Amino acid sequence: MKKYSYLIPILIALALAIGIFVGGKLNFNDTPERLFTTNSKKDKLNRLIDYIDYEYVDDVDTDSIVDVTVNSILEKLDPHSVYIPEEEMTRVSENMKGDFVGIGINFYPYKDTISVIKTVKDGPSYAKGILPGDRILMADNDTLYGKDMPSTVIVDKLKGKEGSPVNLTIYRKQENKILKVTVNRGVVPIKSVEAHYMLADDMGYIKVNRFAESTFKEFKKALAELQQRGAKKLVLDLRDNPGGYLGIAEKMADEFLEDGKLILFTKNKKGKIDKTYATDKGSFEDKPVYVLINERSASASEIIAGALQDNDIGTIIGRRSFGKGLVQREMALGDGSAVRLTVSRYYTPTGRSIQKNYDKGNRDYYQRFTERYHSGEMISVDSIKVADSLKYTTPKGKIVYGGGGIIPDVFVPIGSNEEEAVESMDSLGFLSFFVFEHLDEDRQRYSQYSEEQFVNDFRVDDILFEKFVDYSVNRNLKMSFYDFESSIKLYLKAALAEQLFSANIHAKIKSSEDPMLKKVLELDNPIIKQGEAEAIETTN
Repeated sequence: MKKYSYLIPILIALALAIGIFVGGKLNFNDTPERLFTTNSKKDKLNRLIDYIDYEYVDDVDTDSIVDVTVNSILEKLDPHSVYIPEEEMTRVSENMKGDFVGIGINFYPYKDTISVIKTVKDGPSYAKGILPGDRILMADNDTLYGKDMPSTVIVDKLKGKEGSPVNLTIYRKQENKILKVTVNRGVVPIKSVEAHYMLADDMGYIKVNRFAESTFKEFKKALAELQQRGAKKLVLDLRDNPGGYLGIAEKMADEFLEDGKLILFTKNKKGKIDKTYATDKGSFEDKPVYVLINERSASASEIIAGALQDNDIGTIIGRRSFGKGLVQREMALGDGSAVRLTVSRYYTPTGRSIQKNYDKGNRDYYQRFTERYHSGEMISVDSIKVADSLKYTTPKGKIVYGGGGIIPDVFVPIGSNEEEAVESMDSLGFLSFFVFEHLDEDRQRYSQYSEEQFVNDFRVDDILFEKFVDYSVNRNLKMSFYDFESSIKLYLKAALAEQLFSANIHAKIKSSEDPMLKKVLELDNPIIKQGEAEAIETTN
């Protein structure tokens, strides 16, 4: 050891020098005795929690206090920086990943029993012959029936490791018998491309409900299928799409933009700018594309709409989008929870930010959204007020605006309150539940129909319509049902098609009364007669 003793003073001096250098870079403003422990501002919170945990007179759930504290901090930042508690992380992660491990069923907790609406095609339950209308009574030794059993508890009992077996006890109503079925759990997709079909002979339609990890792969598969069927034009429906992963939106925009076109750029707190350009991988470049947006289209949806609009590609149709121009990154907090923290702003190719102002706090931020309904902008594009300072020009001279969302190229007003009520009955599941009860009475009457026969030949009769009116009135739903009889019958047919066949058939049937799709057909063929535009092709 003596051999190297002369090095000890040198190492000590070097360590001191490094300490001084690092200390200067850290730029702490604290007392010397605390410099190399923890930051006093952060330590204050830790000490307070410890005092409550160990000294407070009553037992307190300090975890909940921490959750409240974290939420209070984030609320002072911006409306989109959010805390995700541990108990929600699994659900959030599955939704964004685009799949989960389970048995592959859609179900209702119906009259205290788990009732299968339909099985996921080619999923574990589908393979084992489980049918719509089946009641799942037990999973292994766990009872799944009973009053007020939360859906989360049911889902947890049906989920598990991939390949693991679960022994189900099933009551099949139409055969009046108990069945024992063993299902091996498998990966079940959570579809983000919820519908795709041919809207016209040469025009495809794709509906995307969010931007998850699996979305681009789903989109490419749907687009390729439509192109094989003759699609040379496309309707991309991003209505009610709240967004998701930035990278997925960039990939999707790339499908429509030529190599080298700017998709967007981001800027962080240090002013660093990152630009994303289109590549030569796009499979739908130089082809007509119509993008549908509304007031609930946000984030990644707005990135695509903005990228195409600013590059003079396609036509944006609908109503002004939500107005979210912030980018979040998910960061783990070490205990199973996480925070999605805003780390940058994004800008469309012309340099516009479409982020709504949030200087007055979260409540004001979301109140401004609801005020759109009262200001008249949902009915007339002239009611949208935008400052001249937010005016931008595309390469071909089109005027576009920043601030508070993407204003479409072609405006389509919102429907009347009762028209929107019919749509809400469908989107919120009211029609679906009625249809489930109706099918549960006698599924056999619909067994004669193929998909094509159902679309072309089936009509909702007056008896079923009157049953729905009685069902609605008994649940205190008030509207002029008979003034909207044709629309309600169409939506009932669509709801039946979804449970009997697929979401594709559901969307195709509804399309004939969709104002935005009518507008697409009018724009695509200016000489088309109005009556022909209303008769959207639904048999492809």
